[in-house]
Amino acid sequence: MNKTERQFAIVLELQRNKLLKAEDLAQRFETSVRTIYRDVQALSEAGVPVIGSPGYGYSLVEGYFLPPVSLTVEEAVALLIGAEFVEQSFDNQYNGNARSSRGKIEAILPEPIKYEAARVRNNIRLRIATENNELQVEEKRNMAIIRQAMLDGKKIRFKYSKRVPEEDGSRETTRTVASYGLVFVQGGWLIVSQCDLRNDIRHFKVSRMSNVTITDEKYEIPADFDLHTYQPLDDRNVQVRVWFNLNIADKVKEANNYYMEDAELLSEGLYVKFRVRQPEELLQWLLGWGADAVVIEPLSFKQRVKKEIEKMQKRY
Repeated sequence: MNKTERQFAIVLELQRNKLLKAEDLAQRFETSVRTIYRDVQALSEAGVPVIGSPGYGYSLVEGYFLPPVSLTVEEAVALLIGAEFVEQSFDNQYNGNARSSRGKIEAILPEPIKYEAARVRNNIRLRIATENNELQVEEKRNMAIIRQAMLDGKKIRFKYSKRVPEEDGSRETTRTVASYGLVFVQGGWLIVSQCDLRNDIRHFKVSRMSNVTITDEKYEIPADFDLHTYQPLDDRNVQVRVWFNLNIADKVKEANNYYMEDAELLSEGLYVKFRVRQPEELLQWLLGWGADAVVIEPLSFKQRVKKEIEKMQKRY
């Protein structure tokens, strides 16, 4: 922590704790008491109203807060929830940074706003990670590697488990990509990247990546690429229609499958239209509904589902 960062942090500590001795600040920032004296002197000369009381410690003039000081309750809650989201969904480095930033935000809030924000947040719970299992640990580890590679402008190499197997039955492939950005969508992270194998932009779910390593190959993101305005090409040209039993219609809607495009509820059941690249992308999901789901079209996919059911019957 450099001198400027330490002096800023001293002001935040005084706002949070109201009264602190030089010895307490020295211990907090792992420096000498003499250094704290110099920092406080520098803050006073810069216009920060620090009051020194011999035998008691330092405090700030009542009512002094670092800008911005005009946060509404709703704005404060939005910032605190945002920090909580980062805390839960990013790797350890950002997890710690989010935690400390949340403390800083709370420190600069006037007491009435802080109280109201806490009251509102008591009625809101953000829960992304259900448990810290090994899969989530690996995903966060991959996130850290990907972020570092993007900062260094270096390509990454990894093994990827595809949703739909190739003709030879293999689902695993090795890719080398130039990462253009990380996107959080439908509860999971994916990277938008230029794939060396396909020589085009491809998306990869971080949860399906393994053995992620940073290569020595450098790259630059094209000047005309903007992650925030980027729209992927929609190449889902195959339509699949499925009938669902009325008894599970509400569950199907709640599932909100990514490929679901339209749904019509009739007296005899729920008719859903999906749009996919390959019908096999829906195979496992549809089988999970058992006899309450029936493929209407295309006929080729209906036969594919039938064959899969026959294979399952031979195993039982």
